[in-house]
Amino acid sequence: EVQLVESGGGLVQPGGSLRLSCAASGFIFSSYPMNWVRQAPGKGLEWVSVISSGGSTTLYADSVKGRFTISRDNAKNTLYLQMNSLKPEDTAVYYCAKSRGSLIYSASYYYDAARLFPRGQGTQVTVSS
Repeated sequence: EVQLVESGGGLVQPGGSLRLSCAASGFIFSSYPMNWVRQAPGKGLEWVSVISSGGSTTLYADSVKGRFTISRDNAKNTLYLQMNSLKPEDTAVYYCAKSRGSLIYSASYYYDAARLFPRGQGTQVTVSS
């Protein structure tokens, strides 16, 4: 059974930084691309980023490009999201999500597909002064 447990969320001022973590179990973590998705209050799920199984390829939504960095440690079965220059519009529940296959695709694929990926319970990020 896929288990994904996010942590690291909290309240931060605009312009601040946070680092999210996701501990994975129940599957061969190093075999799958992993994603971060988010859901803002009153809105649908939004794909944020994906990283290939080995970590060599990363893709980002336009809304976070240049501010967020996804990474992974396959030895620790852990996914990370470093978020810098945070804005109030980044306020959301952040989820890590496991891709369904072992391949990585273009960003346009993930905007729709990632909403259906298995994900954890999420961690709340609030950006406010």
